[in-house]
Amino acid sequence: MAAQLPPLQAIRAFEAAARHLSFTKAAEELGMTQAAVSYQIKVLEDRVGSPLFIRKPRQVALTEAGRRLADASGQAFEILREAWSSVRGDAEGTLVISTVQTFATWLAKHLGPFQITHPSIAVRIVIASDIVDFARDEVDVGIRSGGGKWPNIASHHLFDADFTPMLSPNLAETIGGVNKPADLLKLPIISPDDPWWVSWFDMAGVSAEGLKGRPLNRFGAQALEGTAAIAGQGVGILTPAFFVDELDTGRLIQPFPLIGNDGHAYWLVYPESRRNSPKVRAFRDWMLAEVEKTIPQASGGR
Repeated sequence: MAAQLPPLQAIRAFEAAARHLSFTKAAEELGMTQAAVSYQIKVLEDRVGSPLFIRKPRQVALTEAGRRLADASGQAFEILREAWSSVRGDAEGTLVISTVQTFATWLAKHLGPFQITHPSIAVRIVIASDIVDFARDEVDVGIRSGGGKWPNIASHHLFDADFTPMLSPNLAETIGGVNKPADLLKLPIISPDDPWWVSWFDMAGVSAEGLKGRPLNRFGAQALEGTAAIAGQGVGILTPAFFVDELDTGRLIQPFPLIGNDGHAYWLVYPESRRNSPKVRAFRDWMLAEVEKTIPQASGGR
């Protein structure tokens, strides 16, 4: 059975006193009284069974046993200091982002310039549908959908969670083109139970009764629904900001300019206490500029 270590507080006091050869200086370094340092060292001496210091009127000196323990304890604390420094450096150099799958897909397409500009910051994306708890989760920033007001959280508006039908041009051609909103009901609908569909058809002045009785195919994320729509599997109700490239290249078409919105938006969020963290500040500044540059309907000033 391994020998039980003395109290860490006592070892810390001894290491500091051995390094300074002074109980007074050790006390100043550790924020303790000289009497407390002396007591902690007496605890070690009782454990060892012999003195660790020769106490003189104006100074102290290590005994042979004290020298042996001073070398070992000094090396041990140096190893700990280096380990903590390394871990802290890793933490400072890694930016952990929590987001939903669809936004993660958008980030994967756009992160290149950020990493070129900030080569010392490694990015780790955590895909989660739950709202990140900054007090519990090891996450630096998050992307949230909502109204933008959360206690003790800094939030920056990225873009509105707009929605409108999108489909592949080939699917539209199967019915001779989509010329009016009601034509969409002639085609397969992706996630027909999504409340966005009812809202959009209501704005378009079309009864949503045609959505009833359809297979309730669900993909769980706009990124997957968009992929299905591109493949011609049906019409998706999607946020245009996520599919700018697909619309520009014609892989998807937005047949009508009518855009719905349920009052939600996407926000970059992080704890107020981390506002001045260099890696958080760097990502925030890049993210807001990138959204403004690449998403036509983004409203960065909101």
